[in-house]
Amino acid sequence: MKNKAAQLAANKNIALVAHDNKKVELCDWVLNNKEALKQHNLLATGTTGYKLQDYTGLDIVKFISGPLGGDQQIGAKISEGKVDVLIFFWDPFEPMPHDPDVKALLRIAAVWNIPVACNPASADFIISSPHISGVYERLIPDYESYLKERTGAV
Repeated sequence: MKNKAAQLAANKNIALVAHDNKKVELCDWVLNNKEALKQHNLLATGTTGYKLQDYTGLDIVKFISGPLGGDQQIGAKISEGKVDVLIFFWDPFEPMPHDPDVKALLRIAAVWNIPVACNPASADFIISSPHISGVYERLIPDYESYLKERTGAV
């Protein structure tokens, strides 16, 4: 598939997700980076979103719980171009019943070329990058071109 350029605005849409054993770690990370995160739109899966909002006082758009489809809702927003960064603290030691959803979420983030952090160190690198508060151009799949090739549509 061909790619095309797409811009991420200076004000990013940041999705925040954490497995149960990582929720406190994500809450602490968000609290430590509250000033930087205030400049952006924050989204989260259900339980994580409520915990983050209670813990930090930040406004967070909440989807349903991850195992009930929240991971897929975030993935859909990524493919719609409505999530620019994914901060997903997942637990590598705990198998989850919704592991296929988690894999799908990480796959869609890779397909649409958005930054992904899976632990505090990688999240620190993303939040401290000069790109987090500036316009950034990335390559994404050119779906319209793909459709034209497949269907012959103009």
